Amino acid sequence: MSQPASSDASVAMDGLTAGGEALIGMATLGKTAAALALILVIILGCSLLLKRLGGASGGQGRRPRVIGSTAVGNRERVVVVEIESTWLVLGVGGGQVSKLHELPAPAEEATMPVAGGADGSFASRFARALRQNAGLGPGPGGRR
Repeated sequence: MSQPASSDASVAMDGLTAGGEALIGMATLGKTAAALALILVIILGCSLLLKRLGGASGGQGRRPRVIGSTAVGNRERVVVVEIESTWLVLGVGGGQVSKLHELPAPAEEATMPVAGGADGSFASRFARALRQNAGLGPGPGGRR
């Protein structure tokens, strides 16, 4: 009678051992996945930090700054770019960039004319349009 009880205990131990090995395997897999996720988060964080600090620049002086741009066709544009106190007027279109004109940058920041008058910001134009539509004040032309 002691024989059957011993075999039942042996089967139960084999089942626990197999389940324990599967549990250890899953824990190892989970730790590996967590480590991989942590490494990916560190890489993405470092790249965002470098972009914020400007460390990804070419290292050869300042980058070009777009002063203004206008479309002259479906795919063609004229762009004014400032590079090292020089303004370049460039024609961009059809996969090509052509230099149209070069001139020295003004000493102080020149403001591009804005359609809408002296105070041509969107907020001021929107406020004037609201006043005109509500009948509370002069319209965009200064007349009532």
